[in-house]
Amino acid sequence: MPYVAEVIVDVPVLQTNRPFHYKIPQAFEQRLEPGMRVVVPFGNGSRLVQGFVTNIFESSDYEGKLKEIDELMDLAPVLKPELIQLGEYMARSTYSFQISCYQTMLPAVLRAKYEKTVTIVDDIDEELFFELFKGKDTLSWEEVIDRNLVKQMLELKAADKVEVNYNVKDKRTKKTVKKIRSVSNFEQLEEIRETLRQNAKKQIALINVLQSMEENEWVDTKGIKEEYGISLSSINEAQKKGWLEIKDVEVYRDPFKDITIDKSHHLKLNDEQQVAYDQISKKLDSKEHQVFLLKGITGSGKTEVYLQTISKVIDQDLGALMLVPEIALTPQMVYRFKSRFGEKVAVLHSGLSEGEKYDEWRKINNGEASVVVGARSSVFAPLKKIGLIIIDEEHETSYKQEENPRYHAKDIAIWRGDFHNCPVILGSATPSLESSARASKGVYTLLELNERANKKALPEVKVIDMREEAKIGNRSNFSMELQAAIKDRIEKNEQAVLMLNRRGYSSFVMCRDCGFVLECPNCDISQTLHMDTKTMKCHYCGHEEGIPSICPSCRSKSIRYFGTGTQKVQEELQELFPDARILRMDVDTTRRKGAHERLLNDFGDKKADILLGTQMIAKGLDFPDVTLVGVINADTSLGLPDFRSAERTFQLLTQVSGRAGRAEKIGKVYVQSFNPDHYAIQYAKRHDYNAFYKREMQLRHISDYSPYYFLVSISVSHENEMTAAKKIGEFIHFIKPVLSEKAIVLGPTPKSIARTHNRYHFQAIIKYKKEAALSERLHELLMNSQKDQAKGLFVSIDAQPMNFI
Repeated sequence: MPYVAEVIVDVPVLQTNRPFHYKIPQAFEQRLEPGMRVVVPFGNGSRLVQGFVTNIFESSDYEGKLKEIDELMDLAPVLKPELIQLGEYMARSTYSFQISCYQTMLPAVLRAKYEKTVTIVDDIDEELFFELFKGKDTLSWEEVIDRNLVKQMLELKAADKVEVNYNVKDKRTKKTVKKIRSVSNFEQLEEIRETLRQNAKKQIALINVLQSMEENEWVDTKGIKEEYGISLSSINEAQKKGWLEIKDVEVYRDPFKDITIDKSHHLKLNDEQQVAYDQISKKLDSKEHQVFLLKGITGSGKTEVYLQTISKVIDQDLGALMLVPEIALTPQMVYRFKSRFGEKVAVLHSGLSEGEKYDEWRKINNGEASVVVGARSSVFAPLKKIGLIIIDEEHETSYKQEENPRYHAKDIAIWRGDFHNCPVILGSATPSLESSARASKGVYTLLELNERANKKALPEVKVIDMREEAKIGNRSNFSMELQAAIKDRIEKNEQAVLMLNRRGYSSFVMCRDCGFVLECPNCDISQTLHMDTKTMKCHYCGHEEGIPSICPSCRSKSIRYFGTGTQKVQEELQELFPDARILRMDVDTTRRKGAHERLLNDFGDKKADILLGTQMIAKGLDFPDVTLVGVINADTSLGLPDFRSAERTFQLLTQVSGRAGRAEKIGKVYVQSFNPDHYAIQYAKRHDYNAFYKREMQLRHISDYSPYYFLVSISVSHENEMTAAKKIGEFIHFIKPVLSEKAIVLGPTPKSIARTHNRYHFQAIIKYKKEAALSERLHELLMNSQKDQAKGLFVSIDAQPMNFI
């Protein structure tokens, strides 16, 4: 009886979480493993689709004739058994399809269109070398399939004689260097030397190099060229004469190769840090899963606790996973880990090229890196044995993915921690209300760091009422007090960080005569002015057009720029302080690879007096000479139609305040606001998280929101407004019969921004505590809606939504 593979197939517009059984061809029987990708026939015709093998059985209870796997896409699993199980959990908890969960776990290079080759990496039998490889080191995958060589390749892969290379069509391939080895012994080379003319100096030098090499030693041609001046053409000529052989050897792309990182050592922990370390350490010793909430004020030394617990995990020969929000994954943060753990660290974030990401992923997959530092998607890093998982700045909303599958990295981290029986640390100065509530109930263990590691007090925060500034005729973006403070810091040769809660030159363009605002033709949102490109841009769909000089509606010339963007503020700042050196850090100035790092290095080297930026400067920056932080417009996030707006404002102000006075010099923070008495601003002024938590929890309780209620949002969009409205009404009508009276349904209503990309958006929110039948009904809706999706309707089900706009 042939073996049977269980396969999750990828069928666009007809996805399913139900696995299908396929007969395993005899050639693959002993080598096919769960986690490999295969090509299988699907449906009645000759259609072939891709899929993931999730299990292998000796028989099937399927009564019909089983179809056979057509071909293999991999010679080794790309997903470990743990990640196969994780995909099942993700699909259930995020209302998505297993196939999309598995694809999300893989690096982009493995998901892209690629050409595959099989390369010899160890000596193989000479007969096989000529029979299978026809005397070459590499075979294309197409040739492997065409010549029916998959069985032989599986056997060679199992013996570690070959490896599969993914040659991505955009040229992001593995990086290689040329290496040579001598094919003659010392005496044979001496005989060759005697045949050379005396003036053949390069050839004689090459003979000397070959004679100095160990037997079977491979040497990089680049080093030979640099040290002895021997060119590649001379080396190629020597190969033709049979003196040596040349091969391309893969090397990992190292984004830190040009950077010197001095080794650092453990710092002495203070009493609070020691208590936190000891508690976590006990769970590391007992190999026990426990979620810790490490609540530590800014500058309290949370990172040092992370580093020392990771060090213990490495000593236990286990791996550690450290997640940091993309916005806080600064070069400073990476250096701290690299300086402590060196080559054991792999870094995964969006600033790396696809090739660099792939190389880092393979270092992890091959067991060459045991510490992974990365943003959200690195929660899927294929570490074999995990001893500790850390999520820094756990309150950050960027840990939630906003497209399918809509997972939260925190949930994935806790699932993996449970799987590996290891502790999970959630760290923050301003934990999410949900995490604090779980800690108060004993679901998480609370650890607190209430003093700064340098024993200094938190900076004084001064809230400035911008309404009063307007009364005295100051129409500037900078209050008189903040201007004086900036001037003072420049004179003292100290530095200032100024944060603006927005990007672009100016929010919008408006006609002062008729009130016309230039909106995007595809979206119900105003376009943003960008002076660097002299264009208007839509930040939703990417539409771009020229800046109007005349109002398109009334033809008036009174069309003006309104709002406050980083470019505009930079110009105003330069006018106020003509001699100040200003660096601007926002999405536009950090687009290019390495720009983020260069700007921070320049600021750290004191090549600038002022760092002006958006939210990306609020986290992870640690500069000893920053003694002033200014928040130019604290109100921006308060006005958003989102029940978490006060919480996000409090978190942001607390985080950015923590950038001041982190070393010996005393820091001060100025927060400018048109709503200075708002409780989020007042509690941030006092650095009083506990009082804010208590107040905000009361409001959440009254309004029936998280963490007192679970939330799920259902969204639809379509090019036709009536179709979208009708469909979401049908969906809510389908769900309501299974809900109890305690569940609350809000909507359906148009979204805050009702149209983007020429599509109309509607949403409904369900608030509930316990609804036994809801999950199953939502999965039914997911399956049933695929027919509508084939007709252009987009449907999204989001458990614990973070964004309501």
